[in-house]
Amino acid sequence: MTGEPRFTAFSRILHWVMAVLILAMLFIGVGMVASVSERYRLLVSIHKPLGVLILVLVVVRIANRLFNVPPPLPRHMPAWQKLAARASHLVLYALMLAMPLVGWGMLSAAGYPIVLYGPVHLPAILPQDAMLYAALRQAHTVLAYLLFATILAHLGAALMHALIHRDGVFTSMASWKARGGEAVRKG
Repeated sequence: MTGEPRFTAFSRILHWVMAVLILAMLFIGVGMVASVSERYRLLVSIHKPLGVLILVLVVVRIANRLFNVPPPLPRHMPAWQKLAARASHLVLYALMLAMPLVGWGMLSAAGYPIVLYGPVHLPAILPQDAMLYAALRQAHTVLAYLLFATILAHLGAALMHALIHRDGVFTSMASWKARGGEAVRKG
């Protein structure tokens, strides 16, 4: 049986780990907005280091993408859909990079420490400034909504490829079974 092209194992693992982390971050962020007191502090103590981890992983993911070219999209796919797929991936990468950087900048502008764990802190990347903090806080919120909307669109497209088109696009990232180094297409 011939296999269809798929992402490398490292790319697939990185994708799914980041998907879980980013969804967790979005829900933690919502919880932070709706919480007060001790629960808020707990969520913040998780949110900061998780944001830094996502920042590191997105840099790794960008480097990985440069060295491991994604499998080609199906030939039968209309040009506008291929363009939309590429554009949505660029938007996802930009948002995955921007969100933690804006969060880090926001905390820096507020004068808050960026605690990773115990005594391990990140340095401020912006000067302390209340107006800058307010602008970055608003930007962080808007970017979170944009990221959530983009993830929903990405998920919708993935499900369309998996359930309707059955063209191998979904299995190129989701298939864990391999034969001869490539995924086996199931009809």
